[in-house]
Amino acid sequence: MPTTPEMSMDMTTDLTAVGDTGLLDTLQHEVALFARRAEQTRLGGVGQVRNSMDRAAYLLLNRLDKEGPMGVKALAASMGIDSSTVTRQVAPLVDTGLVKRTSHPEDGRAVVLQLSPRGKSRLEEVRSSRRQLMAELTQDWAPEEREQFCALLTRFNGALSARMSVQPEDRPAS
Repeated sequence: MPTTPEMSMDMTTDLTAVGDTGLLDTLQHEVALFARRAEQTRLGGVGQVRNSMDRAAYLLLNRLDKEGPMGVKALAASMGIDSSTVTRQVAPLVDTGLVKRTSHPEDGRAVVLQLSPRGKSRLEEVRSSRRQLMAELTQDWAPEEREQFCALLTRFNGALSARMSVQPEDRPAS
């Protein structure tokens, strides 16, 4: 859907109605700091597992674990990334035995990716380490605060994902 100058103006007006400029500046700054710190630590967890799995590998393994075996195109679509990116990111996971690559049962030309038993074990090890890190970082939070933060972060990620799925020409002007 194309935007008009009036629509862009309305979007700007709507954004300022959401909160004052100072609050939005603080929010964007805190998100930028979070992104940097998350990347620096990879939120890898604690102990020997700390920083032992990069973000792309973790997200791919996690998706295969939650959704089951699937083709490259389906995996790419479910993650909102390009098939060539998935192919490139999956290659080292196959090489290290964390993911199995098999032929599709109905179409032998198509590839199906599946979490291997070794991959499942490794993923659980990393998840456990990351859970421990989250527990440490939020140890002085009330359970309701953890739930609220998780709900808001999930909502924020959903909004980012929805925005990224809109074609650039359809995005409102900033």
